[in-house]
Amino acid sequence: MTGYGTADYWDAAAAGFDDEPDHGMRDPAVREAWAARLRQWLPGRPCDVLDLGCGTGSLARLAAEQGHRVTGVDRSPRMAERARAKLVGTDATVLVGDAAAPPVEESGFDVFLARHLLWLLPGQEAVLRRWARLLRPGGALVLVEGRWGESDPVGLTAGDLMRMVEPLASRTYVEQLAADAALWGRPVCDERYVLCADLAPPWRHAEIVDVHLLLRRGGEILLARRAGTGYADGLLHAPSGHVEDGEDVRTAVLREAAEEIGVRLTPDEVRVALVMQHKSPTGSARTGWFFEAELTDGTGEPVNREPDKCSEIGWFALDALPEDMVAYCRAGVEAYRAGERFAVHWHEPGDGIAFAPDGPDRLVVLEASG
Repeated sequence: MTGYGTADYWDAAAAGFDDEPDHGMRDPAVREAWAARLRQWLPGRPCDVLDLGCGTGSLARLAAEQGHRVTGVDRSPRMAERARAKLVGTDATVLVGDAAAPPVEESGFDVFLARHLLWLLPGQEAVLRRWARLLRPGGALVLVEGRWGESDPVGLTAGDLMRMVEPLASRTYVEQLAADAALWGRPVCDERYVLCADLAPPWRHAEIVDVHLLLRRGGEILLARRAGTGYADGLLHAPSGHVEDGEDVRTAVLREAAEEIGVRLTPDEVRVALVMQHKSPTGSARTGWFFEAELTDGTGEPVNREPDKCSEIGWFALDALPEDMVAYCRAGVEAYRAGERFAVHWHEPGDGIAFAPDGPDRLVVLEASG
């Protein structure tokens, strides 16, 4: 790693320089050394592992061979394609996406695995908080990092990483790895280590808050088809997103409208239509705020501003909604059409993410006073 700056290293990896992204794992002895370490760091039972910044899939392959259900993510399509080829014959999935905001569902994994990645990213503490939300309660972080170089060192010291992780964890453990030459295929003299952390238990119930825009054009509603996100791809959904730190729900829906469909609404143009607590078949509970707004000459015609996450947008009759929708979104729109204001949509294990005309109706309307 010595001699690479941040941008240089990432560009070299994306261009396919084998020695760096594979970390020497074409050597069988190095592969076996890493396999032995993974058996120590990962649970003994099969679990859901997210390998972020998976590169060519070397660690993902080792984890899959040990019986884990692995999802790899890399921002480079070229690297992701090489990882898919390496993982042929396993149940692993490889997605293309941004490391700082991975295209996977929150609360969907037992272990988060990343190697030589965090040091490359800006806003590392905020990134760690986002990564922690990808884990189920009781999940674990396994972060392989280091600090390399003499005259102009790059990376993260173990002490720096420990200070960032400790607020999120109930237990942290650092193991120095530089002395184990078998991991690197040669002796090394810089700092290399793994930090393992068990997430702190949620002492109080906490939920993600999301916002949904029901943009109307007369008797029609705007829907977007998800793509490349790793969750509910191919299904229609209202423009939506998470409330970010420091935002209120109205500010969040205005931001999402501008980011996703290029529609700039004012606070006075959006109205609360429905509040619905919902849960996916395998995820955690969320609270969704549905806002309605009318398309006007002043708002402008919607456009697909996020083609990496959405394959198309279109107008659909509100009284004849399409069937290929995300189930909880369709339930929310139907509740809105019926004039309801509060509801719960609670998937059970085994339910599908997509709306099923003959499937169980999980919508429960909550009566409001007055």
